[in-house]
Amino acid sequence: MDKYEKNKLINALFYPLLFVITISIVHVVQYVFDYNWFHYGIFPLKVENLSGIILSVFIHGDFNHLFNNSIPLLILGTSLFYFYKEIALKVIIWIVLMGGIWTWISAREAYHAGASGLIYGLFSFLMISGFIRRNKQLIALSFFVVLVYGSMVWGVFPIKLNISFEAHLWGFISGVVLAIYYRKQGPQKVVHVWDEDDEEDDEDAYWKIKQSPPKSKMQVKYFFKPKEETKKED
Repeated sequence: MDKYEKNKLINALFYPLLFVITISIVHVVQYVFDYNWFHYGIFPLKVENLSGIILSVFIHGDFNHLFNNSIPLLILGTSLFYFYKEIALKVIIWIVLMGGIWTWISAREAYHAGASGLIYGLFSFLMISGFIRRNKQLIALSFFVVLVYGSMVWGVFPIKLNISFEAHLWGFISGVVLAIYYRKQGPQKVVHVWDEDDEEDDEDAYWKIKQSPPKSKMQVKYFFKPKEETKKED
């Protein structure tokens, strides 16, 4: 890996790492001082909990919940900033807002907290966006995401009722919507164009240069010897 790629990777890691550190500090403070901040999460159709649309992503139930979210946040978040730097922040903000609002409108009556919805949004965005753009590098990333996190799809179904499948579902849908909406922004399919006109207009093209035939250094000399006249016999 050259210096440019190394710096690009470090820059891509900055925001995801900063976010993971922030949610870790929030949970440590909650644990050390025995706070329960779940009431800052999303409670559907409760106006006083509208702030939970944003705050819920910073709150986790226990260290296991925090750890399970931190690893995919780092991997998927770094992938987003590495390959989609131009739109990465906008994608994250809209996933949080769209997924949070839809969860607030339609979820079960309970407090919904955690960054899982954001993770599902990142997952679906990276998975769908590569195929839409038809960029080989991004398609490879899509296959990687499917291979590593493909089993996450089961989380959008109400299999475990103690888990907010609604936040997973709406986060996933948000990522798909944003992959389609931002399909014209960021990296695109690489198209190779061969400019034939330049070759035709090139006066210095090798086939247009008039070349004189090579001069041979060999010299051929001709000598003329007249034929002797034959004598006539009388």
